[in-house]
Amino acid sequence: MVYATLPVSATRTPFNRGSKQWGKLFFPGSVTKFGTTSLLFGGIRRSGLRIVVSGTVGRSEGVVERPDGERVPRSYVWPDKKKPRVCIVGGGFGGLYTALRLESLVWPDSKKPQVLLVDQSERFVFKPMLYELLSGEVDVWEIAPRFSDLLANTSVRFFQDRVKLLNPLDYEGMNVPTGSSCGGTVHLESGLLVEYDWLVLALGAEAKVDIVPGAAEFAFPFSTLEDAHKVDKRLRTLERKYFGKDSPIRVVVVGCGYSGVELAATVSERLKDKGIVQAINVDTTILPTAPPGNREAALKVLSSRKVQLLLGYFVRSITRACQFRTSDNDVGIDHNLVGAHDPERLVLELQPAERGLQSQILEADLVLWTVGSKPLLPQLERGARPHEIPLNVRGQAETDETLRVKGHPRIFAIGDSSALRDSNGRLLPATAQVAFQQADFTGWNLWAAINDRPLLPFRFQNLGEMMTLGTNDGAISPSFIEGLTLEGTIGHTARKIAYLARLPTDEHRFKVGVSWLTKSVVDSVASLQSTITKVLSGA
Repeated sequence: MVYATLPVSATRTPFNRGSKQWGKLFFPGSVTKFGTTSLLFGGIRRSGLRIVVSGTVGRSEGVVERPDGERVPRSYVWPDKKKPRVCIVGGGFGGLYTALRLESLVWPDSKKPQVLLVDQSERFVFKPMLYELLSGEVDVWEIAPRFSDLLANTSVRFFQDRVKLLNPLDYEGMNVPTGSSCGGTVHLESGLLVEYDWLVLALGAEAKVDIVPGAAEFAFPFSTLEDAHKVDKRLRTLERKYFGKDSPIRVVVVGCGYSGVELAATVSERLKDKGIVQAINVDTTILPTAPPGNREAALKVLSSRKVQLLLGYFVRSITRACQFRTSDNDVGIDHNLVGAHDPERLVLELQPAERGLQSQILEADLVLWTVGSKPLLPQLERGARPHEIPLNVRGQAETDETLRVKGHPRIFAIGDSSALRDSNGRLLPATAQVAFQQADFTGWNLWAAINDRPLLPFRFQNLGEMMTLGTNDGAISPSFIEGLTLEGTIGHTARKIAYLARLPTDEHRFKVGVSWLTKSVVDSVASLQSTITKVLSGA
């Protein structure tokens, strides 16, 4: 592979003395040295054209409207024509933390890059804690702060927009000039055209709910803040609908990986004896890739909350009970009772994935879908050579060990957008932990590339696996102590402390820490008062 050569070696290393910077692999948000910059476009009228462009920290638009109504893209104007331009698309763990990492490094004055972060949402979402929104343990601002707040004291600019097309110009073998030369363009849905020298693809993935008939129409995914709000709203509606009735709320969770198990545990705790939660998995066990300690802790909690596990099954279809038609060959199904209580309920047909099992029919008021995902990589510009960005069968960009897209020395891909294999040849999992660590390496490798230094190969360090199992209940299996699993209240507390340390910035981490501590004190006082009341009542 031929890479572009960049000028002027840096005279200072971006890492501070000692090993403190490596600690940011686990504590990325310890960034205190920031500057403040803002950008403002105004409306311009010129030669009969109306240019409407707005771009502060928030929403961005950029189009030229001709008199005939045709929309012509307008180029984003970077403040400095000489400094490197880094465009990061996607503001999840990979994108946001890369931007903050670039901000924290030590740069020669002429080399510090201008960084533009683009995301379709106005908020960064700490996805591993979305389940706590359903249980009421956290507030939205704690796990989904606005980008404008997180980046207020940085030089990183943020546009709320969607990526429409990519037009990379750094094909392997092309003679790309050194220095701050255009590596390509990003076309945003608003019409704005962004030229970049370096591009970071960190768009993540979205739930793939079109796997079986009816899933896209009736099932609720759970991977975004909007998904969490929709599920919470649906649960509230069902809680009102079934209040005071004998018929329980029926919830079916499809998939028993971490997301499915955490959802089943959280929803079953919320509904208590007012609901029935069933979890379906194609494997004959839950959490097949998890440490044994986490799996055992999860089975213990799910059993105590009477969650019904249907293992060795996959969903064949989802439909309304009033529209459902069964085959006379279906065994063990009472056709007369399907939809008898509520014709608007959903019906799931289950197909056995293991021998010895029979087909089943389930009714549900709510179906939560946690299996399948697809990367959100944008299309290439029309006219570009086909397959210039190499993709695997999942639609992820193939990268080398430095996290650069193969054949594109000026494009990095991280998180769910990338496909990178470990030393054993296995694809790295699409988890927050992987994206989090890749962001740290991407920030460094951008520094190295801009300053003509060697790039580091990415090596994933598995720090362990954590999960929530409801309010004050969780499990954590750290990788550095083999066989150890912290569960129950201890596991729950350890998990929250670990996630608190991983929040993006010092300021946000401090505010959330104070909030969580206050809630803990209030809950403890309430619990103590309840205990005293019971003792006095008994006396």
